[in-house]
Amino acid sequence: MAGNIVILGVFVADTAYRADRPPRMGETILGNSFALGPGGKGSNQAVAAARAGGDVHFITKLGQDAFADMALSIWADAGVTAEITQHEDSYTGAAYIFIEEATGDNAIIICPGVARTISAEYIDSRDALIGGADIFMTQLEQPMDAALRALQIARKGGAKTILNPAPAADLPDGMLRYCDYLTPNETEAEALTGMPVGSVEEAREAAELLLAQGVGAVIMTLGENGALYHDATQSTHVPAISAGPVVETTGAGDAFNGGFAAALARGADPLEAVRFGCATAGLSVTRPGTAASMPRLQEIEDLLAVNPPEPPA
Repeated sequence: MAGNIVILGVFVADTAYRADRPPRMGETILGNSFALGPGGKGSNQAVAAARAGGDVHFITKLGQDAFADMALSIWADAGVTAEITQHEDSYTGAAYIFIEEATGDNAIIICPGVARTISAEYIDSRDALIGGADIFMTQLEQPMDAALRALQIARKGGAKTILNPAPAADLPDGMLRYCDYLTPNETEAEALTGMPVGSVEEAREAAELLLAQGVGAVIMTLGENGALYHDATQSTHVPAISAGPVVETTGAGDAFNGGFAAALARGADPLEAVRFGCATAGLSVTRPGTAASMPRLQEIEDLLAVNPPEPPA
């Protein structure tokens, strides 16, 4: 029987602008297109995990506005159980996303809105839910003290804990000891260790430093190069799994994390879960949008069926 997944995070409405290049300060340029859709790392991961077959509960705060309605709609469609409060005295989060037309690469500004007020005390009010999780995952878009408290409660309750340290930030001393799995990308790993990560070998060296700080296992996402799984007994590079031409990379890391969590909840071993996460991300980048690009379970399984595992590296 699959376990339940509890995710703490932020919802933001993504306002996505596609153009040939970003504007310089003081400059106005014409864009090529605009799209409005649901986003936020935690919300994206919840949608990804639910569409990938997970029993997902998502903790956050929303305003009482049109963006909140958007959040509730996408969660209902994906099958996410919303564990939220709504507040009329603030606003639901929003994000500016610039997408470079030629490459699909992106740059993002996030305003979390009322989710910025998620506190350790608010997390304490969700103690039973978090403490009863089989898999718990969070990121760093909500306040740090809330993320730390939630990891502590989840660990005490026996959950497998996942920290996606994004966006990159300094972590409190000892926080990594509560993380069974840490899932940084190259930039976030560099921020946490002070080491460059430009190759798989450099990724291994950075991961070893993170293990020394108490992490159970590091899963470093490497973009088009897949992911590195590194723990005290093994270090395995898992290649990316292509599902077609890249349309947009926004949300690929969230797709990976959601897929990884869903696979763990079904009892997959960590390496199997990493491959499942790579397939989830591989499908997501072939579509525009963030939450809207997250694939369904059958699509992921079909992609894995035609991409058997390569020999460990």
